[in-house]
Amino acid sequence: MTHLALQALTVARAGRCIISPLDLTLYGGTMTALVGPNGTGKTTLLAAIAGQLPYGGAIRLDDAPLDTASVSYLPQTHGVSSRLTVLEVLLLGRRETLGWRISDQDLNAATQVMAHFMISDFADRSIATLSGGQQQIVLLAQRLMRRPRVVILDEPTSALDLHHQLSVLAVLRSYAQDNDAIILAAIHDLNLASRQCDSIALLMEGALHCHGDPQEVLTAQTIKTVYRVEIDAYQNQSGHVLNIPISPEDVFAR
Repeated sequence: MTHLALQALTVARAGRCIISPLDLTLYGGTMTALVGPNGTGKTTLLAAIAGQLPYGGAIRLDDAPLDTASVSYLPQTHGVSSRLTVLEVLLLGRRETLGWRISDQDLNAATQVMAHFMISDFADRSIATLSGGQQQIVLLAQRLMRRPRVVILDEPTSALDLHHQLSVLAVLRSYAQDNDAIILAAIHDLNLASRQCDSIALLMEGALHCHGDPQEVLTAQTIKTVYRVEIDAYQNQSGHVLNIPISPEDVFAR
């Protein structure tokens, strides 16, 4: 089975340890949500896996050092000012293989990914004319054009409305399952992460607090410990547990 292994991974910046020695294994066909409080190291960890930051330890894909050519990465900030059309932006996702002439195979791949993300109507529009949320969907779609084995996403739903949060994560999860790919995405909405992802990796102060099934990781006690909030837990009609924050701890009394 395809697997991505982080082995004693550490990241330091400006002489300060951001990520403590961390071990984590993710499997093909799954989407994992990386969650944790602000400033706990999520962005740093994702950038290191994507080859954007130096790190200690090892990152291995199927027991071989991870080749960043196998990785597609969407960072948290991705301002767009290009005049390229949406179709052109998607085709740039295959820039390594594009020659002087765009093949029918490339066009078909772009057409399919636009259909999956429901952005076909934008094909001929300049990406600069789209809203922030629409641009985010286009850039997500572009990341899948190369059929990457590993997809690293930093807050991919941050600019999306409720409908598009659900639909985009459903497309990403289907991509992982259909291509034996591994998706790791930082997500702030714990209920969204719990409902849409196969597993949760919870960071706390630069260390992996726990990793596993969403319902086992995101308990009221764990959320209270890591996020310092009181939680009410509700079970919906399908048996899924929703965690509703009701009050913060008194941080001034600490």
